[in-house]
Amino acid sequence: MLDNMPRGTICIEDLEIGMIRHLRKQVTDRDIELFAEVSTDRNPVHLDDDYALETIFEGRIAHGMLTAGLISAVIGEQLPGHGTIYLGQTLKFMAPVRPGDVVVAEVEVTAIDYGKRRVTLDTRCLVDGKPVLKGEATVLAPTKKFD
Repeated sequence: MLDNMPRGTICIEDLEIGMIRHLRKQVTDRDIELFAEVSTDRNPVHLDDDYALETIFEGRIAHGMLTAGLISAVIGEQLPGHGTIYLGQTLKFMAPVRPGDVVVAEVEVTAIDYGKRRVTLDTRCLVDGKPVLKGEATVLAPTKKFD
């Protein structure tokens, strides 16, 4: 996994509108198999080549929530980072992610309520520069006051 910033915490006092962090990950067959095992979602469109060829996707695809999990990784590890609490997330799946695709998960600060420690984040995942997932997250950001 490659990302643009070290892991850690950006406290709400240091957040600014427009801050962006990302990570890049190639989705592997193993990732899909492990996600199926952990989530218990064994839909054959994710796991069975023959079955998936007969679907509208014409081949296997990764679980949508596996892709969405990369957003969670950016939020929990980089922006705002460790100590962040998810309050909500919207997701719109735009295109499938296939085994071997390199996904870039990006998170951008769009609004900050310092008094309530709430941060709104634009969230997106891209494959070859094209959006495969878009959404918005609301999180409770860590603060220096409690560290």
